[in-house]
Amino acid sequence: MFMSASLATRRAFAALLAAGTLIGAAALPAAADDHRRDHRSPHSSIVIGGVQSDGPGRSNDRSNRALNGEWVEVKNTGRHSVNLRGFTLTDRDGNRYRFNDFRLDGRSSVRVHTGKGRDSRHDVYQDRRQQVWDERDSATLRDNRGKVIDTESWNRRGHQHRG
Repeated sequence: MFMSASLATRRAFAALLAAGTLIGAAALPAAADDHRRDHRSPHSSIVIGGVQSDGPGRSNDRSNRALNGEWVEVKNTGRHSVNLRGFTLTDRDGNRYRFNDFRLDGRSSVRVHTGKGRDSRHDVYQDRRQQVWDERDSATLRDNRGKVIDTESWNRRGHQHRG
């Protein structure tokens, strides 16, 4: 009798292990498949904070003052500073600004202006001679690996944030 109880226990345990292995094997490909489809990383503290685009009638004004009147703000909502080296901002037409070695402090922002100027902790300049951000456009922020972090689109009626 002792032998049969032990045999029954061993069989039940073996069945339980087999069931667990089957369930685990079935779940593994699904998890691996999800990983391949979704390459989003954890929520980034770096976001597009705001945009001042080309206003009506300003598209012909190529003065440096007008060019610097349009900008995209990049914000760090986290507590720790982040080096934006290699991060890029692009518009729908493919214009691109690439950050050099730029450290954005925690809970601060930097405005990326279109025209020429002297870079500082809160303002950087693309050194362009034409407007980039049109009345109907979008700004896309990518990290140093080319992964989209944030996108902001707008038209005459206003802005739509897509993160």
